[in-house]
Amino acid sequence: MALPITRRLGRTGRLVTTLGLGGQASLQWTGEGVDPIAIIEKAHRLGVTYMDTSNIYGPSQQNYGQAFRRLGLSQAAPNYDPGARARLFMAGKTHIRTARCPEGQRFRSNWSDGMTDGSGVVTCVDDLRRALTLMFGDGRGASPEGAYLDSIQFHNINTMDEVDMLFEGFDDPSPERPWMGALAAMLDFREGTNRTGCNPGREKRIRHIGISGHWNSPALMYAIRRDHRRVIDTLLVAVNASDGKYLAHRHNAIATAAAADMGVIGMKVFADAAYYHKAPVFSNAVAHVYRQVGSAALPSRDLIRHALSIEGVCTLIVGIGHVDDDPAKCQLSANLAAAQLDVPLTETQMAAIEARVTAAGKDGANAYFQRPGIGLTPPRNVGVEADSAMPAMRRTAVRVSWDGAYAGAAAVDHYVVLRDGQEIARIPHRPQISPVRFHFDDVFKGDPAGPHAYVVRAVDKAGNLAESPGLRAAP
Repeated sequence: MALPITRRLGRTGRLVTTLGLGGQASLQWTGEGVDPIAIIEKAHRLGVTYMDTSNIYGPSQQNYGQAFRRLGLSQAAPNYDPGARARLFMAGKTHIRTARCPEGQRFRSNWSDGMTDGSGVVTCVDDLRRALTLMFGDGRGASPEGAYLDSIQFHNINTMDEVDMLFEGFDDPSPERPWMGALAAMLDFREGTNRTGCNPGREKRIRHIGISGHWNSPALMYAIRRDHRRVIDTLLVAVNASDGKYLAHRHNAIATAAAADMGVIGMKVFADAAYYHKAPVFSNAVAHVYRQVGSAALPSRDLIRHALSIEGVCTLIVGIGHVDDDPAKCQLSANLAAAQLDVPLTETQMAAIEARVTAAGKDGANAYFQRPGIGLTPPRNVGVEADSAMPAMRRTAVRVSWDGAYAGAAAVDHYVVLRDGQEIARIPHRPQISPVRFHFDDVFKGDPAGPHAYVVRAVDKAGNLAESPGLRAAP
């Protein structure tokens, strides 16, 4: 059997298969007659090297743990194979934004398995340890020395405030801080340090850090801009053929992550089965798990190839409801075959698949997890100010600065700066991966005869325009 195609997972440098195994579907909601361990074992046997789960996916982590002990992927197993473990990229997730909080402010869990203190208080460190013990340890709190996750992802980021909480203490991780964000603490567990006071044993338990989100591309972009040390290596984000009907991740968060050389993992390729048999709601029961291979109206092969053709996407995680000895009936085999994409689809081919989704009446399939479309926005936070350095050079100038526009269904192409209604500059768009703003210096060699009115216009690749309000400035 030929080895599956791999892609580089951004600056992690790891090569991962273009299809990964998601930790939900039958790994979380296991129906009668389904063996979740067999799904994991088959994925490993077929050569899948990227696997995913979360602390909020019910028994998913326990199922991985059972499979890993059988497969020799757990350091606790007598048949442990370090080479096989090194080839696997196992990504976990925490929904907790903090590593330390003032008393009374902390998240409380309803877990009843004895893996938290008596108060039920949970931090991101607790989530990390829980994932390690369930997948690579004894399942009761202990994990072997050397057990690790390839990535811990901050799960389902929706707001700028959540990003601010994650970054609390990032630049000053003092152990005396009453609040400590999850990012600084996970850095300690990545680097084997104890700057935060959260890792007194100076353990190295993770290799990489990531973020994930379904809803709000701007919040994910904000996290990338704040990461001036480039420690967030991956982005897990919803991506499917309906993306352009909403606030598109493709031209916003995905483009930004790719520009920062982050590994991009796509999810919700089938809209969590809302393209098929269920209403557009988050799955929460066995009945929501889809166990067929696509449908006549929307073949799963087309949807997978569409998502893998989006620039920047490295791999896709897909939940599996059913495996079968017959490849035509086996979701895992069929999806992996579809992901063997040597050459991305053309824009015309992708548009045809998007039209097929529309014809099937599924344009609303993302409504429960992706922010509604707002179209191309004007450039944000436009400012104008006189340049104080210019008088010494016997010149006068006005600096016009702005943050990038959010894209609609088409990517942003460039910005036009207008003075008193006349175009004076055209600036190419680039994804904004740092707080550094776009700017243009309007330099006057003679009498500036101001003040002048300045406007910045965003233009996308479809020719749509969005213009900022006018601002006046005197050189």
